[in-house]
Amino acid sequence: MTPHRHGSAVTEYPSELEIVTTREFDAPIGLVFDVLTKPEHVRNWFAPFDCQVTVCSIDLRVGGEYHIVFKTTDGEECSFRGTYLEVEPPSRLVFTWAWHETDDFASPRGQESIVTIQFSPAGERTEMVFTQAVFKEEQARAAHNRGWTESFDKLGSFLGRAA
Repeated sequence: MTPHRHGSAVTEYPSELEIVTTREFDAPIGLVFDVLTKPEHVRNWFAPFDCQVTVCSIDLRVGGEYHIVFKTTDGEECSFRGTYLEVEPPSRLVFTWAWHETDDFASPRGQESIVTIQFSPAGERTEMVFTQAVFKEEQARAAHNRGWTESFDKLGSFLGRAA
């Protein structure tokens, strides 16, 4: 397993079907957890660069669902949703993740994966360990890794302004 550095992030690929990223944010753990779980904040950092969140609903409880839609610069809408499996503020989130072909939940869903996010204090900073698995193919893993990396870069900037 070869780690890859992206600025302050270290991403590892335990297999071609999994992402593990460790990253530190210059903000206290409670703020980082809130910014990842409250729609009014998620709208400001989520999605790759040059994309804009147009829909964000979050029911933050075990069994609750989230739904996020973002629009790309070419006007394409990307829609996904999932269910929270574990919610332990401010240290842990586990949820399912699946894309929809359209914004309609009745549209076919892509493969479902599991996202696990662990937060721990690192002095005045917060360490986040992000895992997403299992992907059907390396190409899907690479696309998700690119999207998460850009989103987490935006998150770091947003936290810098919010702290």
